[in-house]
Amino acid sequence: MAGRPVIGLCAAVERAHWGVWDTPAHLLPREYADAVQRAGGIALLLPPDPAATEDPSELLGLLDGLILAGGSDVDPDSYGAARHPETINTNKARDDFEVALAQAAIARDMPFLGICRGMQVLNVARGGTLLQHLPESHGHENHRRNPGTFDGNDHPVRLAGGSLAARAAGEELHRTLSHHHQAVDRVGSGLVVTGTAEEDDLVEAIELPDRRFVLGVQWHPEADETSRLVAALVGDARDYGERSPKGRGSLAGVRPEGETRLAG
Repeated sequence: MAGRPVIGLCAAVERAHWGVWDTPAHLLPREYADAVQRAGGIALLLPPDPAATEDPSELLGLLDGLILAGGSDVDPDSYGAARHPETINTNKARDDFEVALAQAAIARDMPFLGICRGMQVLNVARGGTLLQHLPESHGHENHRRNPGTFDGNDHPVRLAGGSLAARAAGEELHRTLSHHHQAVDRVGSGLVVTGTAEEDDLVEAIELPDRRFVLGVQWHPEADETSRLVAALVGDARDYGERSPKGRGSLAGVRPEGETRLAG
């Protein structure tokens, strides 16, 4: 019987405080891991790794699926734009790592879900660009009404009938939890817009139709226990692992090809 699918969760690099400590840390809100575990997957935290940025294959060989999570702004250098004054707290090492993972995961047709910032990274990885500050381009803060919480930050999104987004969500008009001030501008190569905000037509979902499961959503399904999106990713990752044994890893006994386990 196959084991649980292993889902990589890309971590942020932030300064954190706990107990007597105040230090840089690799971290991620626990809702991401909780959502993966509820869906029957193993959640594996992935800190930025320079070696994996150069060659993601070894790391992706451990996984059955990949989630790029929310977090800080994407550096506009990544898509050839000048920095807006409201674009802050960027981290080039994280950007480079996640773009490399996204491109390599797509190349091997690994199930992939980009959440909020992760959707923006997916777009940049495909040559797209971003809007750097929605209050300037759209004239309102309705996509981040209450900073630091999802309370009061919900709004409906229209999903295209028959799209991966609609199938994963289980409906075509989907209530979402939102918290962002940047968004997709020019859509990257091969990506199709399959979700827009009902209020202002902002791009809310993008996907690659020629891949099994490559989806980016601008909202936060991990923070909504009624959402089916993370479970859809985990389900497809389980199928990927069963159908592509050389494309997946196991947390027990993974060794580089040709390495011998020493006795004793």
